[in-house]
Amino acid sequence: MHEGQYLYCIIETREARNFGRIGIGGRGDPVITIAYGDLSAVVSSVPMNKYVVSKETMIAHEKVIEAVMKDYTVLPVRFYSVAPNAEEIRSLLRRRYHEFKKLLRELDNKVEFGLKAIWKEMDAIFKEIVEENEENTVTRDKMTAGSGENVSPDKAALSRRVKLALEEKKAKEREVLLQPLRKVCSDFCLNTTYGDDMIMNAAFLVDRAREREFDSRVEELGVHYGERIEFKYVGPAPPYSFVNIVVKE
Repeated sequence: MHEGQYLYCIIETREARNFGRIGIGGRGDPVITIAYGDLSAVVSSVPMNKYVVSKETMIAHEKVIEAVMKDYTVLPVRFYSVAPNAEEIRSLLRRRYHEFKKLLRELDNKVEFGLKAIWKEMDAIFKEIVEENEENTVTRDKMTAGSGENVSPDKAALSRRVKLALEEKKAKEREVLLQPLRKVCSDFCLNTTYGDDMIMNAAFLVDRAREREFDSRVEELGVHYGERIEFKYVGPAPPYSFVNIVVKE
């Protein structure tokens, strides 16, 4: 069976590295570098036949990148990108050399943190919406009662008004949460929120020199809003939300 080269990330080094037998697929393949000039792709051997995409393979992919980022700034490559041989990888690095160098400069010594903010008590939130919008004089239960095929035009209009008011309330509170964080990050992006209760799902690009400062800002938010909002904070992680190299066939 023909073996290909599985790509994890791009790093800036001409040094040959072996990161250990932690390659994707559970075979204990060594994770090594293939270089072109002062750029290297971090790779391991993998069968060229179609591979089963699973939670386990995704976790293995992420663990390799996390191991590499301990020593290098990384440009993550999209999950399950495979080249047929080392020469194809060197060709990729040669063709996109200037692009990769620019991205590495922009992301130098930076890591990603993720922060989700979720309202704890939605009954209280909807009560606030009613109080803030006098025309909304029904509770959420009444608004959703009988929802389905027989929703009246009045109820449908009310549902839209409440949904709009909810989104406006999220936007206002999200801005309050973002204000102290954007001052200590290099960049941020807002990802999709899910459900009525999620106010924010954000990723922040933070310089390693400001990690503790950023941590402190998040901790302060938890102290100040902890009774009202649950925070889910993760990182440091590779900058997945800010770069994801796609290797075109």
